[in-house]
Amino acid sequence: MTSVTDHLRLAADFAPATYDDWRKLVDGVLKGAPFEKLVGKSYDGLKIEPIYRRAHDAAPVAGRPAAAPWKIMQRIDHPDAAMANAQALHDLENGATGLTLVFAGANGAYGFGLEPSAEAIEKVLDGVFIDAGIAIELQIGPQSRMAAIHVAEYVKRKGLTPAACDIRFGLDPIGACAVWGSSPYTWPEIVPAVTSAIKGLAGIGFKGPFAVADGRVIHDAGGSEVQELAFVLAAGVAYLRALEDAGVALEDTQGMIYARLAADADQFLTMAKFRALRLLWARVEAASGLAPRPILIAADTAWRMLTQRDPYVNMLRATMATFSAGLGGADSINVLPHTLALGLPDPFARRAARNTQLVLLEESNLAKVSDPAAGSGGIETLTQQLCEAAWSLFQEIEKAGGVFASLEQNLIQRKVAATRAVREANIARRKEVLTGASEFPNLHEAHVAVLAAKPVALAPYGEAKFKFDALPPIRLAAPFERLRDKSDQILKDKGVRPKVFLANLGTPADFTARATFAKSFFETGGIEAVEFLPSREVPSPLPSGERSTPPKSDISDFGNNKGQTRQQPSLMASGEGAVASDRNPSPAPAPSAQERPLPMGEVKDFAALATAFKASGATLACLCSSDKTYAGHATAAAKALQAAGARHIYLAGRAGEQEAALRAAGVNDFIFAGGDALAMLREAYRLME
Repeated sequence: MTSVTDHLRLAADFAPATYDDWRKLVDGVLKGAPFEKLVGKSYDGLKIEPIYRRAHDAAPVAGRPAAAPWKIMQRIDHPDAAMANAQALHDLENGATGLTLVFAGANGAYGFGLEPSAEAIEKVLDGVFIDAGIAIELQIGPQSRMAAIHVAEYVKRKGLTPAACDIRFGLDPIGACAVWGSSPYTWPEIVPAVTSAIKGLAGIGFKGPFAVADGRVIHDAGGSEVQELAFVLAAGVAYLRALEDAGVALEDTQGMIYARLAADADQFLTMAKFRALRLLWARVEAASGLAPRPILIAADTAWRMLTQRDPYVNMLRATMATFSAGLGGADSINVLPHTLALGLPDPFARRAARNTQLVLLEESNLAKVSDPAAGSGGIETLTQQLCEAAWSLFQEIEKAGGVFASLEQNLIQRKVAATRAVREANIARRKEVLTGASEFPNLHEAHVAVLAAKPVALAPYGEAKFKFDALPPIRLAAPFERLRDKSDQILKDKGVRPKVFLANLGTPADFTARATFAKSFFETGGIEAVEFLPSREVPSPLPSGERSTPPKSDISDFGNNKGQTRQQPSLMASGEGAVASDRNPSPAPAPSAQERPLPMGEVKDFAALATAFKASGATLACLCSSDKTYAGHATAAAKALQAAGARHIYLAGRAGEQEAALRAAGVNDFIFAGGDALAMLREAYRLME
């Protein structure tokens, strides 16, 4: 039986669209501009085209079993073992399918972490049925390395079957040395300790994996996707070689090593990165004479993308990161709670992190399709580009003697530092936006709660005999947040924030765009914008008795009843939405045509502007309007502000042909998209001292 819909071919009346057809349309819009304007580039220099042809011959990348969900890992890092146990049990009762035990001193501890003693581990795991399919991942460092042995002893003491426990032991001396920038031992001295621990755990009956090649080391330090992948390959191969040299059969090593990658808010690059790692590791196995088996890949949402300011935006970042890692084939995902950059997350933050994964798995059904990106021209191309570039860098590391030797030679660190410098420059210029931190800030955001907890004190770990450049974790928003912290301290000490006066010239149509830009520009650094806005009662921004430029008809009382006393223009301190001035306790509706004030562009002198600046309490001023209005009135306005005591005058927009005249009139700097906002804001604080 056929239905009506069988005969409805929705595209039947349209000619098939081709890539060439699309290019012709785009070229028409570009009007002679090069097509390359639409082509982006990653930090590795990989081209990201605006559109791709379908990859018809692509096959799904082997990863998780078909339609199998990833493990929902929940971070357990409270320094108090009893509190950590309560968190673990609550998480497992409310949707988590695994626990990431983060011990103090681990690369991912970020200031907190569990005590690595046998007694603490006993308390943390009390009531957790670790042989019932619950995944356990250990994140440990040199000072907490004995935690792996203590967990194994706990399993034995409880009479559990090691092979029935899904435990990833997380041994990673390479990652620890990279982050610390030092080591008490040489690599030949480290190898026996690591391999004996792995062989001992395997001998007891644990199925592993045991050693982790942790890409977060590179990602947290500001590195690129290619650098992260190459580091994971090099570290994994180093552990592979160490195990083979220790007498472990190559076939047995396949289940002993796993990888950990950072997942960030860049959807396409994150998906491609996870897919690329599977292909790259399969190539390593094939080159070793092994039949490739999918390597276990654990994902952590990225530390470097977290912001302290407007932290709720971190929930959105984590959602995109989880989405991307899940579709990219991660076997497990650990979502960092949105308040982690502020301190130890409270129950609400932990619940939000857990539910992010539950929604994507249970409601969005992301795991129902294996490798859904297969065949997508864009993702397939990015995956292949990452594979080629990462393999090339991996070969460079191998030629240098391997990953540890490359760290000793600072080969890896130099590459990461170069990428980080470019990234930080883009952050400073706001080419790479961090919503709520470097763009669209909220100076009046509410306090966010975190738990009060005392970090675990760890004993020193050996003498740093071998030193090289460290790869410490960073957060991209930190430079802007330091300025916000400075603003908060000034508010605490003096009762008011540092301010900048926005001298809006012309009509709202003239100044709104640049005033909005200037407000965001200064407030990302904690400098509150005070806008010059005529009040409803004021038909003109001129003081009483002054006239506008076209005086042929008597408009001195335009919009006012005769005899009404004129008032000064109002000042509005900007915050989240409109913040009322003393005279205008709530944002007023737009004035009618009869009430609408004369534009500043009509003013002969700027006495009102100067008076408003003095009343604002600001020492900095910024002119905001259109290029047309600037041409006629910016120099006069700048002179008035300078005469009123402005220490430094900015103009929103590029200098253009008027630069010499504007600077002569008192304009000191120009703020515009792509300029170094961070440097300008730091200098602004110096000027206000």
